[in-house]
Amino acid sequence: MDRHMAVVQGAEAGVLVLAGSSGRIDADRCDVLARHGVTAMSMRWFGGPGQPPGICEVPLETFVAGLDLLAGTGVSRLAVLGVSKGAEAALTLACLEPRVDAVIALSPSSVVWANVGPGLDGAAHPQRSSWTWRGEPLPFAPYPAEWPDHGPPTSFRAFYERGLAAAPPEAAIPLERTRADVVLVAGADDQMWPSLTFAGALARRREARVVSHPAAGHRPRLPGEPPAQPSPSYLYGGSAAADAALGASAWPHILAALSP
Repeated sequence: MDRHMAVVQGAEAGVLVLAGSSGRIDADRCDVLARHGVTAMSMRWFGGPGQPPGICEVPLETFVAGLDLLAGTGVSRLAVLGVSKGAEAALTLACLEPRVDAVIALSPSSVVWANVGPGLDGAAHPQRSSWTWRGEPLPFAPYPAEWPDHGPPTSFRAFYERGLAAAPPEAAIPLERTRADVVLVAGADDQMWPSLTFAGALARRREARVVSHPAAGHRPRLPGEPPAQPSPSYLYGGSAAADAALGASAWPHILAALSP
């Protein structure tokens, strides 16, 4: 398994850290969490050996294997922290895996979306679910036919808003099924997708702590993390200061959710 693990001796909480559609292993975030007494692991969940090259029918059992490794370190509380597509995965996993005690979703989605890129068969079309569970694809919201016709850099917010308006009810992430503590972190200026709208929809399904900032974008920054690099391809919204302010506001709620 391609991963980065920061093991803290005697840690009571273990957190699986899931990056978004970059596909990267989020070592910086793991190390920040470890400095606060949490055993943290980030893993590659697509694009690696034996994995789909895109976010296409990714088995959620991939993340169960990560939880198994964390549980093996002796922690008494298991959590999943994800951002963007990683948050979509984290929330969905928490609805299916009863061992998840806390889920922290940064810039979340409230629905399962169609694939981003190809599956194991090398095909990206027709649209399929991003995730599977026990060999079956999860119901998903398809993308609109009209892709953004501006940029780069490109904002996908209106694109996802159109997709959300047409999403089938069964694509909604059934957050009411989880027993986990839920923290949702969203910036109102998110230009990748409407994460604050998504967070509101999730909170209507189940009690959750929603932390927001009116000027933050898609990439909230937790205390101690390096700033995100500008992108020539995508508009994420927010600013370095607002994204850091959102992360700072969310930080005590994240630590509380990780506390046994």
